[in-house]
Amino acid sequence: MVATPIQSSNHPLAEYIHRLEQGKSLLKNTPENVIEVVGILKSYGVILDNYSNNLNYIAENQFLVLFPFFKYFNNKLSWGNLMKHWWHDRINYEYAEYCMRSMLWHGGGKLDEYIDSDEFNQLTKKAIDAKLAGNPLMRGLNKLFPEFLPEQVRMLAYYSGLGQFWRVMSDMFLSLADRYDHKEINSIEDIVKHILDGLVADASKPIIYAIEIKGKKYDIIPESVGLTFLMDTAVPYVEAIFFRGTPFLGTISYNAQANQIPIDQGSFNYGALYADPLPVGSAGIPPTLLMQDMRHYLPDYLDKFYQNTVREEDDLLVKICMTFQKSMYCVTTAALQGLAPYSLTTDNLEEQQANRKYLEQWMNRFTTSQIINVNK
Repeated sequence: MVATPIQSSNHPLAEYIHRLEQGKSLLKNTPENVIEVVGILKSYGVILDNYSNNLNYIAENQFLVLFPFFKYFNNKLSWGNLMKHWWHDRINYEYAEYCMRSMLWHGGGKLDEYIDSDEFNQLTKKAIDAKLAGNPLMRGLNKLFPEFLPEQVRMLAYYSGLGQFWRVMSDMFLSLADRYDHKEINSIEDIVKHILDGLVADASKPIIYAIEIKGKKYDIIPESVGLTFLMDTAVPYVEAIFFRGTPFLGTISYNAQANQIPIDQGSFNYGALYADPLPVGSAGIPPTLLMQDMRHYLPDYLDKFYQNTVREEDDLLVKICMTFQKSMYCVTTAALQGLAPYSLTTDNLEEQQANRKYLEQWMNRFTTSQIINVNK
């Protein structure tokens, strides 16, 4: 007996629901989109490699250093590097910290729950006591302000968690570019499958964090806590950075009487999937730092693609932002496929109905996003 096919959705974004149910991506499959997405993810992979290394360095080597003047040097301080830093000839690690703080603020997942647990507080106290041993001034300040240093450790836990997450994503994006160079990636669907396979392969990768103080190891996030890559860093990252984000200073009023920022944190829609590429390419907007970083590592085929557009490189940061959004819709497609209750291409009617409900709930969040614009 053949199951009755599920009826078409009446959702305003039904086209994209049906695309997902057919095994397609939220982004249309065109040769131009393939070039753009693979090219920008190659550049992004290089940047994430740097971001990841620095976040992990700060978490492990700048533990409770209250004035970490040289935290962006990864223990490679020299006059040459210092001059490059002052001249701003460097990677903009500030953007990595912006993402870390956004994740910390929005929360979500077991990492968010764990940093408020008794176990975390006990482990943190041991590490803080060891760090402050022989420092009466800091011990006194810690007694006066007992919540200050634990909050710094909570933030360092997110430095480490995001650093570990980006380590996986960097390797995934760089291997995608290598496969493209070897003619193994030929469509948007190939890109999505590569990302999904990577997410699944590392889904259970443990997220752990420990620091060394005076030759002794102190666990902050032991493996026994059970934090994993997919559910405790990847999913909260998508929620915090792709969807919610933070309002960009200068583009929206923070005045409570203006009512321009939602009262409900869950209603925020300032993430990468919603951002207007025009202001994102402007000074003072955090993602501009990422776009500036990626412009230095564009592969030749993507650089050539931009050169053949009307304005060539005159609006390069805006172009990079638009391309980056396309790539993030591919990553989001992989995430939606991986988190769906059943295979999105199932022939079982009950499973199709469960998937339809799941997809319509997600599409409710896409109604004000850039999904239509990236597909024009």
